[in-house]
Amino acid sequence: MFCAAGKTEVYEESPTVNNGPETMSGPEYGQGPHWISDRTKSIEVKYAAEGIASKAGCPASTLGEQCKLAVEKCGDKVALRVERKGLAKLEGRKAPPPLPLEDWTSWTFKEYYDECRLAGRAMMALGLEKFDGVNVYGFNSPEWFMAEVGGIFAGAVAAGIYPSDTPDQVEYKSFHSGSSIAIVEGKKQAKIFKEAAARLPKLKAIIIWNPEDTEEQVDYTVPAEDGSEPRVIRCIHWNQLKEVAESVTEAQLDERMDAQVPGQACAYIYTSGTTGRPKAVMISHDNILFESYNVLELIPHVGGMAAEEERIISFLPLSHVAGMMVDIVAPLAMSAKGPGWACVHFARPYDLKIGSVGDRLKCVKPTMFLGVPRVWEKIAEKIMASSAQVKGMKKMIGKWAKGKGLEYQLNCSMGGTGQKPSFYGLADTLALSKIKAALGLECCKFGFTGAAPITKDTLEFFGAFGIQINEVYGMSECTGATTWSTDAAHVWGSCGWAMPGNEVRILKCSATGAADGTFVDCPRAEDMFNPSEESQGEICFRGRHIMLGYMGNPDLGEEHLAEVAKKNEEAIDSDGWLHSGDKGCMDARGMVKITGRYKELIITAGGENIAPVPIEDNIKKLCPAVSNIVMIGDKRKFNVCVVTLRAKGAEGEDPGTDDLDGPALDLCEGVTTISGAMESDTCIELIQKAIVDTNSDGRFCVSNASKIQKFTILPHDFSVKTGELTPTLKTKRAVVMSNFHDAVEAMYDSKETYVKYTAPAAE
Repeated sequence: MFCAAGKTEVYEESPTVNNGPETMSGPEYGQGPHWISDRTKSIEVKYAAEGIASKAGCPASTLGEQCKLAVEKCGDKVALRVERKGLAKLEGRKAPPPLPLEDWTSWTFKEYYDECRLAGRAMMALGLEKFDGVNVYGFNSPEWFMAEVGGIFAGAVAAGIYPSDTPDQVEYKSFHSGSSIAIVEGKKQAKIFKEAAARLPKLKAIIIWNPEDTEEQVDYTVPAEDGSEPRVIRCIHWNQLKEVAESVTEAQLDERMDAQVPGQACAYIYTSGTTGRPKAVMISHDNILFESYNVLELIPHVGGMAAEEERIISFLPLSHVAGMMVDIVAPLAMSAKGPGWACVHFARPYDLKIGSVGDRLKCVKPTMFLGVPRVWEKIAEKIMASSAQVKGMKKMIGKWAKGKGLEYQLNCSMGGTGQKPSFYGLADTLALSKIKAALGLECCKFGFTGAAPITKDTLEFFGAFGIQINEVYGMSECTGATTWSTDAAHVWGSCGWAMPGNEVRILKCSATGAADGTFVDCPRAEDMFNPSEESQGEICFRGRHIMLGYMGNPDLGEEHLAEVAKKNEEAIDSDGWLHSGDKGCMDARGMVKITGRYKELIITAGGENIAPVPIEDNIKKLCPAVSNIVMIGDKRKFNVCVVTLRAKGAEGEDPGTDDLDGPALDLCEGVTTISGAMESDTCIELIQKAIVDTNSDGRFCVSNASKIQKFTILPHDFSVKTGELTPTLKTKRAVVMSNFHDAVEAMYDSKETYVKYTAPAAE
């Protein structure tokens, strides 16, 4: 059985940073400092002495060099596909039927590479300087890829913007990234940049890529307040790039590409900014390429990659580290050095919003699929709703087959026999293979999830069909994943083992305390699902995938630079360990489990630490009608919670409607709306029972201080639009508490267990 659990690699002498006050020195990896905040500097690659992180195992390179290799090997293969010509418009919330794959617009690797080079030359012609930022703003599309890669070719640092970002967030990220070029989906996004242009002194051009926005673009003039000449911002369409690029030669672009080194920044990944302005994580060429090649080394152990097309669906935000790595860089790396090649297929902009991702799955039949937990949960909800309509013998066969499927998947977890139960083949023929085909996952070699915790129930649900969802764990600051799971080496409820070349430790302050900045290793947990407090500490990582640091922009002043330096020092210690902020444990096999997040831990008025996520997850398990729950009690005498119910249209992007959906419709007969549930004694009692039963379960509530005493039902679900969810659908606890402050205070003021929500008075 393949497993890299617990593996670490020995690092050679650390090199130094290119000239400047922020340097790395010393004979061992552990001596630092290990970060920079200046985007114009670079850090030489910290090779391991052996293994994939060594120079022989994965020689450092740049994105441009890997793109050339992909073209040399797979130039005539299709790299990108998107539905365009002949695609009907969306009417209401019903998606038009998929186009046959042969009717999708496509680009070969050679065409893709040439278009990236054209975009890079055009940006240089428009005034792009080395280390300028390039903003890319819009939903996933081939042009998004070409804008990011082309900007990097031209020596810029790509600075993606989430499609859901507000105008204020767009303006901040554009200014902070020092972007001179904004490449946007359409007129709506272009308007935001134009309205902010007077406050974006470095902005030189706006490029629109939407093929439907064909009207001629007019340059935008920014009046000068000091009486000097007004500033003109070029506004062009993507189809004008060839004309614009004529003044820059291919040799001039090559000169920019050849000057790049693996240890310099190629992209900023902006954090979600839940506690203030978002930070810009500087990802180097080597960070993202090493991470991609490391991931690809692990995937063949799942089912094998052959000299054939691997298919990926791009729908998660490309400005997130997972989107950049999985959708943009890994396919290029796979095509450059793998036996086959990867073709990226683009979802429709509304797929997440209206829940039609399943249509794309059935059309594309991906061989690899990454879904954040809420995506997997939404797919599961649709399956359950469909299964509820099945009756009689068909239902009995399905239940029997899923039982066999789950038994087999449990046998496949680490420590299991791996044996198929009797009659498994029949179960697969009669039901399981048909369910996978109905989902469009019959060709999926590797399914995985990350960005947020996923429940064991969801993993078991898909496992029963023969679909293993592998949980991986990491963060933007480590370029995505640090721990990994495979079909051959996984434990449901664990986020996996340290990827080869990565070091993972569970650390806590030494006996001398935090004053001296020293940490000690926690002992291995005997039972990761019931770990002792002694075995839990902060999950920390080290390796070639660790960011260069958070970027500081001198234009924002000395106070900003000092704050960024402080954030870097808090994130990466003097031995080079990245501190995740997550609380967790590691068992004797090297399997890692997250038990909480230090910033999310509830510290009661009595000083007791409570991890809210396991409590919240169990309440959702006992009452599937609950969509989201946030437990509150920091520095309070007791805990309360706010609850949202599953609603139609609540797919993450929008809060949805008042109408209940899925399991919430089964909560109470005759109650079909959230507002009705808020008034229904029966609905309230059922939710309360789930809370009381969780309070009574010592696995989740280890003391009276852990129990939830009061709750309220909110009038709508959480969403990106209303601010409670990040673009990757993680809950922003601070925003929830801010948005529903009055409701929280009302619970603490009330003597009732259920406190009906009252909308705050209009200001």
